[in-house]
Amino acid sequence: MKTRGEEFEEWATEVVFGRARGFRAFMLRCLLRFASLFFWLIVKLRLFLFRRRIKTVRYLGTFVISVGNITAGGTGKTPVVELLSRTLAARGRKCAILTRGYKSADLKKPQRWLDKDGKRVRNIPKIASDGVTRYLSPLYAGDEPFMLARNLDGVAVLVDKDRVKSGIFAIEQLGRDTLILDDGMQYMKLRHELDIVLVDCGFPFGTGALLPRGTMREPRSSLKRASYIILTKSGGKPQDELIATIRKYNDKADIIVTNHAPAYLENLFTGERKPLSFLKDKYVACLSGIARPESFECLVEAEGAHVEIRRRYPDHHWFDQDELEAFVERCADRAMDAIITTEKDAVRFMKPGEMDVPIYFLRIQIDIISGHDNWEKLIDRICALSAPQPAPEWGDVL
Repeated sequence: MKTRGEEFEEWATEVVFGRARGFRAFMLRCLLRFASLFFWLIVKLRLFLFRRRIKTVRYLGTFVISVGNITAGGTGKTPVVELLSRTLAARGRKCAILTRGYKSADLKKPQRWLDKDGKRVRNIPKIASDGVTRYLSPLYAGDEPFMLARNLDGVAVLVDKDRVKSGIFAIEQLGRDTLILDDGMQYMKLRHELDIVLVDCGFPFGTGALLPRGTMREPRSSLKRASYIILTKSGGKPQDELIATIRKYNDKADIIVTNHAPAYLENLFTGERKPLSFLKDKYVACLSGIARPESFECLVEAEGAHVEIRRRYPDHHWFDQDELEAFVERCADRAMDAIITTEKDAVRFMKPGEMDVPIYFLRIQIDIISGHDNWEKLIDRICALSAPQPAPEWGDVL
């Protein structure tokens, strides 16, 4: 069941994307335009304060990589973070992912962690995983951190708004030598040695306007801070026009073109895997609570499925038992062959009482379409270092 807050969020999203009509929508768009001007001023002021070192930037003496974007949501960041972390771990780096854990619940009882001398460590981040053991459920870790912790062996996943605190814990208590800031482009309190910026090929600059009128967190000029730019969801199509646009703002960053490709289907409750060919000519329902559900639904259709029902919720929506059971019943009444959801949504599912229709999540993998040499250069650059190289002064790029 959607809360009133979620219903307003959904309506506001329709307003931002120009799909909502009527006087109320028009007035809200006018108000949001003025709010975007103030947001632009705040962004510029914040960048100035960090550039002039008026606001403190912490340097932890360990290699820090930011993976982020200049738009809000939908660029496919989590699979990229997973691929980067897995690749670095396989090459011997001791990685920790530092994430905010958006919409995760506060712990009812603080976690306990003992240092090497057996003394309890105080004021620790939430430990989703220490690289060996998963400690938190999706409710307390957040859906994306839980998914990363589940899929990555040997990689720690720490959840806290204060990524400096998480970074210190990762270094001092877990012995990590590489910190990956999940959604870290705007997190400037911790110095980044590398900034990897993601751009969605299908929606590269969001609606073109800054928050809250649009979906851009920063203006396009902020692309100049990128060390590497990864174009996501390319669909295997040439991206020369988009690359030319990006080069107007950053003519030095290496560019890697990728695609978010389906790998297989997995049953949420039995773990049974099905090949993508299972979707051919099947009548299915898509259920999701992500930033850009149309992108997910297009992937399902591209595999030959007939998407008869589309149920969309706000990003990170926590499904309750009643609405899931009602949805399964609706799909059974319509004789759906299967319900398809995303891997991120799957961790927020509770098992319905009746399983009249099987539920699968679509596993996504990152395929590098072009820029393989740039990807290898990125990995080699990190793995060749026993200590982080001095980063350029932020005043040169902010």
